[in-house]
Amino acid sequence: MTVTADPPVDGVKPSRAQVVQALSGLMMGMFVAILASTVVANALPRIVADLGGSQSSYTWVVTTELLAMTATVPLWGKLSDLYNKKLLIQLSLGMFVAGSLVAGFSGDIGTLIASRVVQGIGAGGLTALAQVVMAAMVSPRELGRYMGIFGAVFAVGTVAGPLIGGLMVDTSWLGWRWCFFLGVPFAVLAILLLQRTLNIPTVRREGAKVDYLGAFLIMLGVSTLLVWTTLAGHQFDWLSGWTFFLVGGGVVVLALAVWVESRVAEPIVPLSIFRNRTISLTTIVSFLVGIAMFGGTVFLSQYFQLSLGKSPTVAGLMGLPMIFGLLVSSTLSGQIISRTGKWKSHLIIGGVFMIAGFALLATIDRGTSIVVLSGYMIVLGIGVGMLMQNLVLVAQNDVAAQDLGAATSVLSFFRSLGGSIGVSVLGAVLANRVTGEITSHLGPLPGGSSTSAVPDLSTLPEPIATVIRDAYAVATSEIFLYCLPFAVLAVALIFFLRQIPLKTQTGAERLAEETAGTPS
Repeated sequence: MTVTADPPVDGVKPSRAQVVQALSGLMMGMFVAILASTVVANALPRIVADLGGSQSSYTWVVTTELLAMTATVPLWGKLSDLYNKKLLIQLSLGMFVAGSLVAGFSGDIGTLIASRVVQGIGAGGLTALAQVVMAAMVSPRELGRYMGIFGAVFAVGTVAGPLIGGLMVDTSWLGWRWCFFLGVPFAVLAILLLQRTLNIPTVRREGAKVDYLGAFLIMLGVSTLLVWTTLAGHQFDWLSGWTFFLVGGGVVVLALAVWVESRVAEPIVPLSIFRNRTISLTTIVSFLVGIAMFGGTVFLSQYFQLSLGKSPTVAGLMGLPMIFGLLVSSTLSGQIISRTGKWKSHLIIGGVFMIAGFALLATIDRGTSIVVLSGYMIVLGIGVGMLMQNLVLVAQNDVAAQDLGAATSVLSFFRSLGGSIGVSVLGAVLANRVTGEITSHLGPLPGGSSTSAVPDLSTLPEPIATVIRDAYAVATSEIFLYCLPFAVLAVALIFFLRQIPLKTQTGAERLAEETAGTPS
């Protein structure tokens, strides 16, 4: 097999101005991906009602995009190691545009769900490729300087999405369809910006083939497990025949995928990268952080609305302190790491802040003041900001350049997988705890019903509404308590990472060196 790589443009490393120009298209694409996941949050009740969907349809409109995104991240990452990264990221944006247009024009719930799959595949490409492209252009030592931009995009997309979705639904001359149309011009603009500004070497491996069988098995196995975590506790019991079938089937398919991956020349996930202690540890830590962070914080909005009685718009704004903490810590930590080249202490300090944030949030109740709650959220945001992007930086620094895409996508994949599992499992725990709290005060619910459906407190007598508010407060605080062990384990594993100096070469330069000695 012949391996060749084009030299960097003009034979020199991209200047900071060139990097920032290229970043404009990348960040626009990332904003679109985040917006797609958050903009429908407040619009879903109206969407499902207008299209005649059921409560099950409500769940699948959200879940299908997450499934498609999570399951396809490894494939996009591997493709970036074999083919033109610029073309791939433009292709993922194109798929997002197609999915968004179909979603906006959907006439029935089935079409909408199918379009969300296409959107999710495109978002998976953006999630995997943005950081791979950054690593190709910027050395690990310099990468920290740009982490604040990633944090800012994440913050704006996360906060703006639900607010924009609610505004679209409440504006008579717009409507919910614009929740999907809104991202289209941003995605098209990103494609045009990338065409003009992104110039990175193209890797060509003659005779290289994508392991499509391995990719299919990985996606099938992961999707099966994600479907189980999504439906278990709602559609069927955790201990049931469906659990045995889905978990057993998912594990068997993934075992077969590992067998296939160990025998092909170009595996989707090269198993050899897990011989690297840094990759193995950062992968596990990313998974644990995903469980704790997404599994805990996703229920805060519900706590704001049901326990504190805030409107959806105000609930969205109340998430700002955590986003502020994340943005500031991500930016400052990246700047300091770029200046000193030392990263391990930042991961440890970030982990300690994350533990402290969860411990503090585990004390909240319905009487917790907004000021105190905001302080707790800032602490958690600081911890998450110092951990998330820096884990990717550490992994990219200690992997061969030809496996940069695979290693980066593996971390993103396991973080998303952890988040999906965390949300599903902790969501079931929260629902059961809420039911227990309500029945302990009001007695068994009529007909043995549960509180899995979110109640409309405005329609209930005040004494009953008060009990439900207290129940959600108690259950939410306990969710953060359950997140603590995952955060503690993540910090413990960080201590075993070796402090490896950050490289001063870009991914493209490292790849050129690695391939220079490869025999033709």
